Amino acid sequence: MSADPNAMHEYLSELQARICAALEAEDGAARFRGADVSGAGGVLSRPRVLEGGAVVEKAAVNFTHARGPALPPAATEGRPQLAGQPFEAVSLSLIVHPRNPYAPTTHMNLRLFSAGATWWFGGGFDLTPYYGDDGDCAHWHRTARAACAPLGPGAYPRFKKWCDEYFFLPHRGEPRGIGGVFFDDLAEPDFATCLAFVRSVGDAFLPAYQPILARRKNTPHGERERQFQLYRRGRYVEFNLVYDRGTKYGMQSGRRVENVLASMPPLARWEYEYRAEPGSPEARLTEHFLVPREWASE
Repeated sequence: MSADPNAMHEYLSELQARICAALEAEDGAARFRGADVSGAGGVLSRPRVLEGGAVVEKAAVNFTHARGPALPPAATEGRPQLAGQPFEAVSLSLIVHPRNPYAPTTHMNLRLFSAGATWWFGGGFDLTPYYGDDGDCAHWHRTARAACAPLGPGAYPRFKKWCDEYFFLPHRGEPRGIGGVFFDDLAEPDFATCLAFVRSVGDAFLPAYQPILARRKNTPHGERERQFQLYRRGRYVEFNLVYDRGTKYGMQSGRRVENVLASMPPLARWEYEYRAEPGSPEARLTEHFLVPREWASE
Protein backbone atom coordinates (compact mmCIF):
# COMPACT_ATOMS: atom_id res chain seq x y z
CA MET A 1 0.00 0.00 0.00
CA SER A 2 1.34 3.44 -0.90
CA ALA A 3 1.52 6.30 1.58
CA ASP A 4 -1.62 8.32 2.30
CA PRO A 5 -0.51 11.67 3.75
CA ASN A 6 -4.14 12.79 3.97
CA ALA A 7 -4.90 10.03 6.49
CA MET A 8 -2.02 11.24 8.64
CA HIS A 9 -3.20 14.84 8.17
CA GLU A 10 -6.69 14.04 9.42
CA TYR A 11 -5.46 12.09 12.42
CA LEU A 12 -2.84 14.61 13.56
CA SER A 13 -5.23 17.54 13.11
CA GLU A 14 -7.74 15.85 15.40
CA LEU A 15 -5.02 14.86 17.87
CA GLN A 16 -3.73 18.42 18.05
CA ALA A 17 -7.19 19.71 18.95
CA ARG A 18 -7.69 16.96 21.52
CA ILE A 19 -4.36 17.58 23.28
CA CYS A 20 -4.80 21.36 23.32
CA ALA A 21 -8.26 21.00 24.89
CA ALA A 22 -6.94 18.59 27.55
CA LEU A 23 -4.04 20.86 28.51
CA GLU A 24 -6.33 23.88 28.71
CA ALA A 25 -8.65 21.95 31.00
CA GLU A 26 -5.75 20.87 33.20
CA ASP A 27 -4.50 24.45 33.47
CA GLY A 28 -7.93 25.88 34.11
CA ALA A 29 -7.32 29.40 32.79
CA ALA A 30 -4.72 29.81 30.04
CA ARG A 31 -5.60 29.21 26.39
CA PHE A 32 -3.63 28.26 23.30
CA ARG A 33 -3.16 30.89 20.64
CA GLY A 34 -2.01 30.71 17.05
CA ALA A 35 -3.20 30.98 13.49
CA ASP A 36 -3.00 28.76 10.43
CA VAL A 37 -0.16 29.82 8.15
CA SER A 38 -0.03 28.84 4.47
CA GLY A 39 3.23 28.94 2.56
CA ALA A 40 4.69 28.33 -0.87
CA GLY A 41 4.24 24.87 -2.37
CA GLY A 42 1.18 23.98 -0.32
CA VAL A 43 2.70 24.24 3.14
CA LEU A 44 0.21 24.42 6.00
CA SER A 45 1.51 25.26 9.45
CA ARG A 46 -0.82 25.33 12.46
CA PRO A 47 1.18 26.39 15.52
CA ARG A 48 -0.57 26.45 18.88
CA VAL A 49 1.23 27.93 21.90
CA LEU A 50 0.10 28.39 25.51
CA GLU A 51 2.14 30.62 27.82
CA GLY A 52 1.91 31.87 31.37
CA GLY A 53 -0.64 29.42 32.70
CA ALA A 54 -1.15 28.61 36.37
CA VAL A 55 -0.21 24.96 35.70
CA VAL A 56 1.42 25.01 32.27
CA GLU A 57 4.17 27.61 32.10
CA LYS A 58 4.56 26.95 28.39
CA ALA A 59 3.27 24.41 25.89
CA ALA A 60 3.52 24.19 22.12
CA VAL A 61 1.47 21.76 20.01
CA ASN A 62 2.39 22.39 16.37
CA PHE A 63 0.95 20.72 13.27
CA THR A 64 2.60 20.96 9.84
CA HIS A 65 1.80 19.55 6.40
CA ALA A 66 4.60 20.47 4.04
CA ARG A 67 5.64 19.85 0.46
CA GLY A 68 9.01 20.76 -0.92
CA PRO A 69 11.38 20.33 -3.88
CA ALA A 70 14.11 18.58 -1.86
CA LEU A 71 14.37 16.81 1.48
CA PRO A 72 16.56 18.65 4.02
CA PRO A 73 19.76 16.81 5.08
CA ALA A 74 18.35 16.04 8.56
CA ALA A 75 15.61 13.96 6.92
CA THR A 76 17.95 11.91 4.73
CA GLU A 77 20.63 10.91 7.25
CA GLY A 78 19.38 7.32 7.11
CA ARG A 79 18.32 7.46 3.43
CA PRO A 80 21.03 9.30 1.45
CA GLN A 81 19.62 8.01 -1.83
CA LEU A 82 16.64 10.35 -1.37
CA ALA A 83 18.74 13.51 -1.09
CA GLY A 84 17.44 16.18 -3.43
CA GLN A 85 14.09 14.49 -4.11
CA PRO A 86 10.74 16.29 -3.78
CA PHE A 87 8.82 15.28 -0.66
CA GLU A 88 5.68 15.57 1.42
CA ALA A 89 5.75 15.59 5.23
CA VAL A 90 3.00 15.63 7.85
CA SER A 91 3.93 16.07 11.51
CA LEU A 92 2.79 16.97 14.99
CA SER A 93 5.35 18.14 17.53
CA LEU A 94 4.58 19.09 21.11
CA ILE A 95 6.30 20.13 24.30
CA VAL A 96 4.86 20.82 27.76
CA HIS A 97 6.84 22.75 30.40
CA PRO A 98 4.79 22.74 33.64
CA ARG A 99 5.24 25.43 36.25
CA ASN A 100 5.53 23.11 39.26
CA PRO A 101 9.03 21.54 39.59
CA TYR A 102 7.42 18.24 40.67
CA ALA A 103 5.55 17.98 37.37
CA PRO A 104 7.77 16.64 34.57
CA THR A 105 8.34 18.15 31.17
CA THR A 106 7.20 16.01 28.25
CA HIS A 107 7.69 15.89 24.49
CA MET A 108 6.07 14.05 21.60
CA ASN A 109 6.65 14.05 17.86
CA LEU A 110 4.83 12.05 15.19
CA ARG A 111 5.69 12.37 11.49
CA LEU A 112 5.25 10.85 8.04
CA PHE A 113 7.66 11.49 5.19
CA SER A 114 6.88 10.57 1.59
CA ALA A 115 9.33 10.93 -1.32
CA GLY A 116 8.30 9.29 -4.58
CA ALA A 117 7.43 5.67 -3.86
CA THR A 118 9.31 5.76 -0.55
CA TRP A 119 7.64 6.58 2.77
CA TRP A 120 8.42 6.21 6.44
CA PHE A 121 7.14 7.16 9.87
CA GLY A 122 9.05 8.48 12.86
CA GLY A 123 8.48 9.92 16.30
CA GLY A 124 7.75 8.92 19.87
CA PHE A 125 7.32 10.48 23.30
CA ASP A 126 9.56 10.92 26.33
CA LEU A 127 9.39 12.26 29.90
CA THR A 128 11.81 14.59 31.70
CA PRO A 129 11.27 14.76 35.49
CA TYR A 130 13.09 17.12 37.84
CA TYR A 131 11.92 15.48 41.06
CA GLY A 132 10.99 11.99 39.94
CA ASP A 133 8.45 9.53 41.31
CA ASP A 134 8.75 5.77 40.80
CA GLY A 135 5.01 5.34 40.32
CA ASP A 136 4.87 8.07 37.68
CA CYS A 137 7.78 6.53 35.77
CA ALA A 138 6.23 3.05 35.87
CA HIS A 139 2.87 4.40 34.69
CA TRP A 140 4.54 6.30 31.83
CA HIS A 141 6.42 3.26 30.55
CA ARG A 142 3.57 0.80 31.00
CA THR A 143 1.38 3.07 28.89
CA ALA A 144 4.16 3.33 26.31
CA ARG A 145 4.50 -0.45 26.24
CA ALA A 146 0.77 -0.89 25.65
CA ALA A 147 0.89 1.67 22.84
CA CYS A 148 3.37 -0.50 20.94
CA ALA A 149 0.94 -3.45 20.71
CA PRO A 150 0.12 -2.99 16.97
CA LEU A 151 3.71 -3.95 16.09
CA GLY A 152 3.95 -6.94 18.41
CA PRO A 153 5.77 -7.70 21.69
CA GLY A 154 9.24 -6.87 20.37
CA ALA A 155 8.40 -3.27 19.53
CA TYR A 156 8.47 -1.73 23.02
CA PRO A 157 11.91 -3.09 24.07
CA ARG A 158 13.37 -1.97 20.75
CA PHE A 159 11.84 1.52 20.78
CA LYS A 160 12.48 2.02 24.49
CA LYS A 161 16.18 1.30 23.95
CA TRP A 162 16.22 3.59 20.92
CA CYS A 163 14.69 6.37 23.03
CA ASP A 164 17.28 5.93 25.79
CA GLU A 165 20.07 6.16 23.23
CA TYR A 166 18.64 9.08 21.25
CA PHE A 167 17.74 11.39 24.13
CA PHE A 168 21.26 11.31 25.56
CA LEU A 169 23.67 14.23 25.96
CA PRO A 170 27.17 12.90 25.15
CA HIS A 171 28.89 16.05 26.39
CA ARG A 172 27.18 15.63 29.78
CA GLY A 173 27.32 11.84 29.84
CA GLU A 174 23.70 11.62 30.92
CA PRO A 175 20.20 11.05 29.49
CA ARG A 176 17.75 13.91 29.11
CA GLY A 177 15.08 12.13 31.12
CA ILE A 178 13.56 8.69 31.71
CA GLY A 179 12.77 8.11 28.04
CA GLY A 180 9.71 6.44 26.60
CA VAL A 181 9.61 5.24 23.00
CA PHE A 182 11.36 6.55 19.89
CA PHE A 183 11.36 5.22 16.33
CA ASP A 184 12.42 6.34 12.87
CA ASP A 185 12.51 5.02 9.29
CA LEU A 186 9.50 2.83 10.11
CA ALA A 187 8.06 1.33 6.90
CA GLU A 188 7.41 -2.32 7.79
CA PRO A 189 5.32 -4.37 7.46
CA ASP A 190 2.97 -2.06 5.52
CA PHE A 191 1.48 1.43 5.60
CA ALA A 192 -1.78 0.48 7.33
CA THR A 193 -0.02 -1.32 10.19
CA CYS A 194 2.50 1.48 10.66
CA LEU A 195 -0.26 4.09 10.69
CA ALA A 196 -2.20 2.06 13.27
CA PHE A 197 0.92 1.99 15.44
CA VAL A 198 1.48 5.74 15.11
CA ARG A 199 -2.16 6.36 16.03
CA SER A 200 -1.74 4.08 19.05
CA VAL A 201 1.27 6.10 20.23
CA GLY A 202 -0.55 9.39 19.68
CA ASP A 203 -3.67 8.17 21.48
CA ALA A 204 -1.53 6.99 24.41
CA PHE A 205 0.03 10.38 25.08
CA LEU A 206 -2.73 11.93 27.19
CA PRO A 207 -3.41 8.75 29.24
CA ALA A 208 0.34 8.57 29.89
CA TYR A 209 0.93 12.21 30.82
CA GLN A 210 -2.26 13.85 32.05
CA PRO A 211 -2.61 11.76 35.26
CA ILE A 212 0.99 12.62 36.19
CA LEU A 213 0.43 16.33 35.59
CA ALA A 214 -2.82 16.22 37.59
CA ARG A 215 -1.09 14.53 40.55
CA ARG A 216 1.94 16.84 40.64
CA LYS A 217 0.68 20.26 39.57
CA ASN A 218 -0.21 21.40 43.12
CA THR A 219 2.73 19.86 45.00
CA PRO A 220 4.10 22.35 47.56
CA HIS A 221 7.56 23.67 46.63
CA GLY A 222 9.89 26.58 47.24
CA GLU A 223 12.65 28.56 45.62
CA ARG A 224 15.17 25.72 45.94
CA GLU A 225 13.02 23.41 43.81
CA ARG A 226 12.29 26.18 41.33
CA GLN A 227 15.96 26.97 40.83
CA PHE A 228 16.79 23.29 40.34
CA GLN A 229 14.01 22.99 37.77
CA LEU A 230 15.43 25.95 35.83
CA TYR A 231 18.93 24.48 36.03
CA ARG A 232 17.77 21.13 34.65
CA ARG A 233 15.80 22.88 31.91
CA GLY A 234 19.18 24.05 30.68
CA ARG A 235 19.91 20.43 29.73
CA TYR A 236 16.75 20.43 27.65
CA VAL A 237 17.93 23.50 25.77
CA GLU A 238 21.35 21.97 25.18
CA PHE A 239 19.89 18.81 23.67
CA ASN A 240 17.42 20.61 21.40
CA LEU A 241 19.97 23.05 20.04
CA VAL A 242 22.92 20.67 19.67
CA TYR A 243 21.53 17.22 18.87
CA ASP A 244 17.82 17.19 18.06
CA ARG A 245 17.12 16.19 14.45
CA GLY A 246 13.72 17.88 14.53
CA THR A 247 15.30 21.26 15.28
CA LYS A 248 17.87 20.73 12.53
CA TYR A 249 15.16 19.71 10.07
CA GLY A 250 13.08 22.79 10.86
CA MET A 251 16.01 25.13 10.40
CA GLN A 252 17.19 23.44 7.20
CA SER A 253 13.72 23.44 5.63
CA GLY A 254 13.22 27.17 6.18
CA ARG A 255 10.38 26.90 8.69
CA ARG A 256 9.37 29.95 10.68
CA VAL A 257 11.96 30.14 13.46
CA GLU A 258 9.35 30.94 16.12
CA ASN A 259 7.70 27.59 15.38
CA VAL A 260 10.97 25.65 15.27
CA LEU A 261 12.10 27.00 18.64
CA ALA A 262 8.69 26.84 20.31
CA SER A 263 9.99 23.85 22.29
CA MET A 264 12.33 26.09 24.29
CA PRO A 265 11.31 26.66 27.92
CA PRO A 266 10.36 30.22 28.87
CA LEU A 267 13.07 30.29 31.56
CA ALA A 268 16.24 28.26 32.14
CA ARG A 269 19.55 28.81 33.89
CA TRP A 270 23.12 27.54 33.94
CA GLU A 271 25.44 27.34 36.93
CA TYR A 272 29.19 26.83 36.69
CA GLU A 273 30.30 23.48 38.20
CA TYR A 274 26.99 22.79 39.91
CA ARG A 275 27.11 19.86 42.33
CA ALA A 276 24.00 18.49 44.01
CA GLU A 277 24.31 17.92 47.74
CA PRO A 278 24.94 14.20 48.40
CA GLY A 279 21.79 12.44 49.56
CA SER A 280 19.53 15.30 48.47
CA PRO A 281 16.42 15.01 46.29
CA GLU A 282 18.39 16.83 43.59
CA ALA A 283 21.14 14.20 43.68
CA ARG A 284 18.52 11.45 43.54
CA LEU A 285 17.48 12.61 40.07
CA THR A 286 20.77 11.57 38.49
CA GLU A 287 21.50 8.66 40.83
CA HIS A 288 18.10 6.97 40.69
CA PHE A 289 16.04 8.27 37.77
CA LEU A 290 18.51 9.21 35.03
CA VAL A 291 19.80 5.68 34.60
CA PRO A 292 18.40 3.11 32.15
CA ARG A 293 15.80 0.99 33.91
CA GLU A 294 12.98 -1.35 32.96
CA TRP A 295 10.29 0.88 34.43
CA ALA A 296 7.41 -0.99 32.79
CA SER A 297 8.31 -4.11 34.78
CA GLU A 298 8.41 -2.37 38.16
